Amino acid sequence: MKQLYFIAMAVLVLVIGGAYAASKTGEEAVEATSPEDLEGLETATFAGGCFWCMEAGFQEADGVVEAVSGYTGGHTEDPTYEEVCTGGTSHYEAVRVYYDPEKTSYGELLDVFWRNVNPTDPGGQFADRGNQYKTAIFYGSEEQRRLALESREALNESGRFKDPVVTEILPLGTFYRAEEYHQDYYRKQAARFHVYERLSGREGFIEENWGETD
Repeated sequence: MKQLYFIAMAVLVLVIGGAYAASKTGEEAVEATSPEDLEGLETATFAGGCFWCMEAGFQEADGVVEAVSGYTGGHTEDPTYEEVCTGGTSHYEAVRVYYDPEKTSYGELLDVFWRNVNPTDPGGQFADRGNQYKTAIFYGSEEQRRLALESREALNESGRFKDPVVTEILPLGTFYRAEEYHQDYYRKQAARFHVYERLSGREGFIEENWGETD
């Protein structure tokens, strides 16, 4: 059993390493959202481990126009992926969600967030370890802060998880857009993404705790 586990983890390392290093040209062409398309929309920012997975989870949600992978919560200006990976910049991998408030609400986006993470893990998410992969909700207004706190409390009291929810709720600072090859990765490199999502443990966790996977 252990041998199978180590083989699976070795494959995962190769998939992640190869994906990050060699995927600056996509398997699928993805049309970029224009700035005009984002005018008049509201934004929400979440950290849930690998931003590929979080971008995919939000992008498919009703009312979401765009989800952008990036970095926030750190102290270095214009960080690169390589710098964030070291953990030395204090940034989180995060997604900025642009949504139409007439079609969805911040509260509904919080529900999407909880259903895509393990909120009881203090050291990262699934196969990705380190502070840059911890969960957090970054609020941009007092209303977002209030709703995030209420949502976290409700999840804690629901008894869905035996361990306490440790997701942080933090004020939003500067959000830096990640390198272009990270954007829409789940569509540009669909095969690699699905292997990563499955072997990382995220897909199984969601299915076990919520009874569904994307």
